[in-house]
Order: sequence, then C-alpha cells, then structure tokens
Amino acid sequence: MRAMVMDEIAGSLDVREVPDPTPPVGGVVVEVHATGLCGSDWHAWAGHEELTLPHVPGHELAGVISAVDSGVQRWSVGDRVTVPFVCGCGACDWCRNGNAQVCPNQQQPGFTHDGSFAEHVALHAADTNLVAIPEAVSFEAAAALGCRFATAYRALTVRAAVRAGEWITVVGAGGVGLSAVMIAKALGAQVIAVDRSPDALQAAKDLGADRVILADGRDVPAAVREATGEGSDVSVDAVGSEQTCAAAILSLRRRGRHVQIGLLPTKTGLSQVPMARAIAWELDLLGSHGMAAADYPGMLGLISSGALRPQDLIERVVGLEEAARLLPGMQRSVTPGMTMINPRLA
Repeated sequence: MRAMVMDEIAGSLDVREVPDPTPPVGGVVVEVHATGLCGSDWHAWAGHEELTLPHVPGHELAGVISAVDSGVQRWSVGDRVTVPFVCGCGACDWCRNGNAQVCPNQQQPGFTHDGSFAEHVALHAADTNLVAIPEAVSFEAAAALGCRFATAYRALTVRAAVRAGEWITVVGAGGVGLSAVMIAKALGAQVIAVDRSPDALQAAKDLGADRVILADGRDVPAAVREATGEGSDVSVDAVGSEQTCAAAILSLRRRGRHVQIGLLPTKTGLSQVPMARAIAWELDLLGSHGMAAADYPGMLGLISSGALRPQDLIERVVGLEEAARLLPGMQRSVTPGMTMINPRLA
C-alpha cells in the first residue's frame, strides 16, 4: 500500500509503498477513506512523542473494515467505522468503566504504532474502540471526530460542564478551537474566540462566535474582561503553549473553569501555569484527553440531526504527497479549520 513515512525526527516525509498491515489479535484493518492532518501529528513529527522509526503518522480516521481477526465479535468486513485516537485495551478498570481515553495500556494509531496516513491502518481492541458511522455522516465528517472535535465535545460537555448563557473564551481558532466554538454555541454559551490570524477569527465568526480578539500583541485577558465584565466562566487553550495557557487562565472570572486541550510539550514534561491566580480565585484547572468510543452515540446523534456539523470545519482535502509537504509547517500555518487527507488522491 501507499503510505506517508517518517524516517527521521523533524525531517522530510516520503510517500512510498510499504507492506499491507494485518489485523492484530482482537483487532481489524481499516481501508482509510479520510484522515485528518492534526497539530498532534506535528508534535510527533517534531519529536515530542516516543516513536519507532520508520513510522507512519495519522490518528484521525474513518473508513471501511477490510480485514478482521477471528477474536472480534461485533464487526465485519465492509462496516463503515471510525475510532477515537486513544484506543483502550478493553480489559482494565478504566475501559470497563467507559473511560478508555485514560487507559494505562492504550494504543494510539500514528503514535504507538503506524497510523492512518496510508491506504490501510491496523486498529487494536476493535470491540472496545470502533464506532459505527451512520449513513447520514460522511467519512470526512467522521474522521474529524477522532481527535479535535470529540476532544472539544467532551472537554465542554463533561469536563467543564458548560451551561447555557455562560461566557467561554477559546484561545486558538484552528481545528480544535473552531470545534469548541461550534459546540459551545450549540450548548447555548456566549463565545469569545482568540487567535493571531484574522482569517481564523473570521472562520470563528462564521461559526457563531459572539466576539473575536486578535491576539497579535494585545492583552487578551484585559480584552476578555472588557467584553464580559468579570471574565469568562470557562476558558479553553486549544493551542498548547505556556503563553496561550496563561492567557486563557488569566481570562477567567473568579471560580472559573479552565480546560487544557492543546498539548504543552517541554523537555522536563513540566509547564508553568499561573497557579497563584488559580489558588487565589479558586479556579478549576482541567485536562481533557480525547473521548472514549462509549461516549460517541450522543455526539453522533447530534451530528445526524444537523445540530452539530463538523464537516463545516473542513477547509480542504489533499492527497498524501501534499500532506507530506504541509505537515512540517503546521505550527506556522494560519489556515483556519481542518485539512483532510484522502490517501487515494494523486
């Protein structure tokens, strides 16, 4: 099969023929019809994740099952499926309690093993992790759920428990940030989007953001207080840097809730956050790490009904060669929304 291959950390990416995958024990192989180009893929390329080289990136995917291990009970060849980017083992306490997103024995396509920037991908523990795609949902829309959209959905509905009428500040209007804007508006919240790109802020406006703040040199917390009076009830860092994390936290009102979605990679694994403010104002600082397959039905129901439209976040669809050129520059890109990859495009 054709796949995008990473031979070195932070190097060029090569699209070439590699052996077809086979189903792992309890797993399947999926023919990839759509896969998202995500900021987490850039973190892996940049060396912020432990990888075995050569490596095939890609973790947001949707497609059709092409091969099934004999131990799989619930799935057959030809089923339309997607999968969370965190695949639980299916046997631990966390998986049994519906929290596979924090499984200590988790597998992640594109990180712990070869991913979906290829014509086929192997997936583990199929009976725990696969999600059926309703006929009304496209492969591209389903692929958009695997990381950014599902993470934003769970972050707002479960972790922050957003209520109608609350103010939410979303720092970063890329794929996950725009997902958060769309979901927050569907929940009845008032949304402020923050970004350094005017085009990204226009995309946020188009999705319903009530206010936008151009972050280029501006005091973001002060601008949020000016818009809200006391600050936001909820803040989201959808970028993942010490600067964006601090700006989001300092934008909160007293007793507000912050959700960290963007990764914060450092050499030590530790990151500075404004803990003095968190203590003095009794702020809740929450992490959010994807969403288990068990939680997908409610979200898919809203998508099937048209209440949520992740497909509106997709800016472009490219082939593997173009994606290989785009991935190294993702952190410098100001293109709003999501880029989807069709591995069969020339």
